[in-house]
Amino acid sequence: MITVGMNYNVIPGKQREFEQKFEAVMEALKAADGHVASNLYTDVHDDSAYLIVSEWSDQDRFTEFIRSQAFKDVTAWGKAEILAGRPQHTVYKKNEVSAPSAQPRQ
Repeated sequence: MITVGMNYNVIPGKQREFEQKFEAVMEALKAADGHVASNLYTDVHDDSAYLIVSEWSDQDRFTEFIRSQAFKDVTAWGKAEILAGRPQHTVYKKNEVSAPSAQPRQ
């Protein structure tokens, strides 16, 4: 499982359009192989700054999605019409850590 944080800065006045486009993207994500869940957040200090947190089954499924034509179409539209800058994406991988076995005290 991986979690992806996608940070977007939107042109002031275009917030509602960005939010509506996110709703449309969510429909496409529902059909994407490996997509688990996504949520949209806005910065309480800057209503033009957004964060999408997206969970995926693995890195390969996420990579396939961001290389897809559907994703390219959405991002091309966003760059031209909505975004104030280039999005910044960060991938967080879950570390699988085994719990230490309990050893009785002597």
